[in-house]
Amino acid sequence: MTRDTDGVQYHVDGELLPREEATVPVEDRGFRYGDAAFETMRAYGGEVFEWNRHAARLARTCETLGMPGAVPGDLPLRVAETLDTNDLADARVRISITRGVQPGTLTPQEEVDPTVVVTVEALPRGGLDGEDVWDGPAVVQSVRTRRVPDASLPADAKTHNYLNGVLARLELRRAANDSYRPDEALLRDVEGRVAEGATSNLFFVADGTLRTPEAGDLFPGVTREVVLELAEDEPFPVETGAYDLDDVRDADEAFLTSSTWEVRPIESIDGIAVGGGPITELLRRLYDERVEERCY
Repeated sequence: MTRDTDGVQYHVDGELLPREEATVPVEDRGFRYGDAAFETMRAYGGEVFEWNRHAARLARTCETLGMPGAVPGDLPLRVAETLDTNDLADARVRISITRGVQPGTLTPQEEVDPTVVVTVEALPRGGLDGEDVWDGPAVVQSVRTRRVPDASLPADAKTHNYLNGVLARLELRRAANDSYRPDEALLRDVEGRVAEGATSNLFFVADGTLRTPEAGDLFPGVTREVVLELAEDEPFPVETGAYDLDDVRDADEAFLTSSTWEVRPIESIDGIAVGGGPITELLRRLYDERVEERCY
């Protein structure tokens, strides 16, 4: 997808600025240490989908990082202004809140003057009349990089520390060749059980049951929560548990979820064909219906 950034404006610390002027100081702890919280969400028809969940998670992450007052009270207005100024109704919206500029020591100061940034990027219309942002079903490759356990870094905190996912995606580059180009990495936990994609959650269908790795060492995505809610009212069983790679490779259907991708079928895992299916397509439609109902 070609992205035109001419004339784009971002929101930085309460001020709308042209993209080329929207910068943060090199002393900012978000740059120095990844000491920051963020959320990525989608706006449909000018409305941020599942705003309350994203805002609550952003606040929880800030609390985990020891800066509970960092979320500004006018954050919804800043998001709306950024969308309006860029004349965007359908977009990816990212909010970053760092601890701000502090002396160059690892120990953070108690007083926080946070840096708050809102960026937006145009996406196609979603909902029932929308189009997918991805080019096709996902080609997934399991990687050696393991998901950092919750005991080391809180799994439910969405921070700028994404090195784990970066390393996983670098493995995809090494695995690629002229005929094989995986576009999502599947991480396992330290015990070898499947956990999640580098930027997505995993679902699969086996023996008519919708399955997804249980919460613990995986990031509990907002789209994952929505899909589990949608599945509650359907006749097929839903299960969360611990699974190995063979469980997913042998699945009847599989898909990934994220705010940007929504519900994306998996074409193959480690070169083994999986594909979507009736449950995947049903949940895709139900998700589109919820977006349509709440945002358009």
